[in-house]
Amino acid sequence: MLFFDEIDALSGQSLISVLSQLRDGYRDRPTSFPASIALCGLRDVRDCHSHEIASRSRGSPEAASGGDPSRLGTSSPFNIKLESLRLGDFTANEVADLYGQHTADTGQEFTPTAVARAFELTAGQPWLVNALAREIVVKLAVPATVPITVDDVEQAKERLVLARATHLDSLAARLAEPRVRRIVQPLLAGDLVALDPYDDDLAYTRDLGLIATDNPVRIANPIYREVIVRVLTTQVEANVVADPRSFILPDGRLDVALLLREFAEFWIEHGDVLTTTEHYHEVAPQLVLMGFLQRVVNGGGYVDREYGVGRGRIDLLIRRPYTDQHGKRHWQREALELKVWHPYKADPLRQGLTQLDGYLDRLGLDTGTLIIFDRRPGAPDLSDRTQFDTATTPTGRTVTVLRA
Repeated sequence: MLFFDEIDALSGQSLISVLSQLRDGYRDRPTSFPASIALCGLRDVRDCHSHEIASRSRGSPEAASGGDPSRLGTSSPFNIKLESLRLGDFTANEVADLYGQHTADTGQEFTPTAVARAFELTAGQPWLVNALAREIVVKLAVPATVPITVDDVEQAKERLVLARATHLDSLAARLAEPRVRRIVQPLLAGDLVALDPYDDDLAYTRDLGLIATDNPVRIANPIYREVIVRVLTTQVEANVVADPRSFILPDGRLDVALLLREFAEFWIEHGDVLTTTEHYHEVAPQLVLMGFLQRVVNGGGYVDREYGVGRGRIDLLIRRPYTDQHGKRHWQREALELKVWHPYKADPLRQGLTQLDGYLDRLGLDTGTLIIFDRRPGAPDLSDRTQFDTATTPTGRTVTVLRA
């Protein structure tokens, strides 16, 4: 058996040449040619074929110089495929078994909460499951005599995302592709994904591993969600000059009121420019906020994201550890809900307050923040419409409302 890894790194005549040689060698099996061949990569061979046709239609000299993939007929080298297989995700029990092998070999335990968190962050994606463990054992070098905790898993996750290892970087590079953007952009906005029955964009993004294999349509796992947002907010983070340390109160907690005020000023000054240059235009304001939070909070805290698919909202949870006056460790949790006032739609305030109520119920929090981005063509200038207010949710909670 012969394996070709990253076969989809080839394109144009190089790819056609390799596939043609494989087709020609088939008749010489089993004496002078491998009995079985596996082509491994992010894309299915059929998608490579579609890519070649699309390249030629755009006048790509690479695809046009000799041989038109769309006219290769029945002898097309792209027809060599017998079956497509996708490496499945681990179950929670399989992740526990895998980490248990490390314990059996070294005596070092993964606490049950650490294993559960690793599965939650990766959804069992095999590369991520192994990469998290390697980051903890090799890079963080947690001593073998010390159990691996959920804090170690969180730290390893953050390091993987920031380092954007090869696997994560390969996926991130796909975000600029129009067919990927057509699926990912509405998910980030919390909108329904409009699917054309004759279009295979969803199947393509699922083959890449960016989208979960089952319904509802969603980003495959929290680490991929984090990587996607980090990639798309790079420009925003680069323009945030605020010092993260200036938002820390004397008791170690995050000054959320100051954070919101600083964001409002940042939005007034830079919002128009950042949202017009953002490739994911439909979700640009939300990405600006998330980029700002990423720069300010991630010095010692975390920003968890949930997308209310079909409900037009994004839920954000800021988590930051701090130590009280008695030396006891606590977690500060602050909830934000993002909504957009779309053209020709009603003010989403009432719906947003109801949805924020449900989010706070689930988190067990007494208050939160609702942020409404006004994207109507006739909306006032940013400096005029960006303002704070308070409102009462249906269950009586007093929350902060930022209109931007």
